[in-house]
Amino acid sequence: MDERDQSSADLDWREGAIPVSRRFDDPYFSLNGGLDETRHVFLAGNDLPQRLRPDFHVAELGFGTGLNLLALAQVATVPIRFTSFEAFPMSLDELARAHAAFPELAPLAAQLRAGWPHRRMTVGLVEAEIVEADARQALPGWEGRADAWFLDGFSPAKNPELWGETLMADVARHTAPGGTFATYTAAGHVRRALAAAGFVVTRAPGFAGKRHMSRGRL
Repeated sequence: MDERDQSSADLDWREGAIPVSRRFDDPYFSLNGGLDETRHVFLAGNDLPQRLRPDFHVAELGFGTGLNLLALAQVATVPIRFTSFEAFPMSLDELARAHAAFPELAPLAAQLRAGWPHRRMTVGLVEAEIVEADARQALPGWEGRADAWFLDGFSPAKNPELWGETLMADVARHTAPGGTFATYTAAGHVRRALAAAGFVVTRAPGFAGKRHMSRGRL
């Protein structure tokens, strides 16, 4: 695919394999290992897969390459649900190029891409839906409630719209009692917004030399 053949994601490619958003000037996953980052931040940060049970519901802000979904599907041993909100989805070709960096996920990635035109797919034991919309508009009217949240928008410094107080309050309103969140950022204003929304927020060691990440329970 020609690099000018862009979807709404508007990408550059670092080292030929790592997608970088031109809009937000931020890579989609860690240069130090995207899959390991996902496992550390989003899975372990939400005590997964230990908490998984049938019909457990994970929700996400920022679908990106779908790497978090793939990592979740890799460890899910019971049927669960997944909903992600993404304003600027990648094209099928862009997803395939990004997924090539993770050969161990290839069978699951193929399942994701098979459902991509319709934004609904079954990946392993995960029934997934991708809501193609700005979460600030879509989340208030969403009828679901999540048991765990992956807060994975671009850096708060570069994408502040996805980390504001109003949206974090909507995340809390759509969280089941005792539900959790995890995110790579430890930005003070994000932590304060989540605490004000009702989460008990704690810091944890970040990934690959990053000092802190954030996690919490409602």
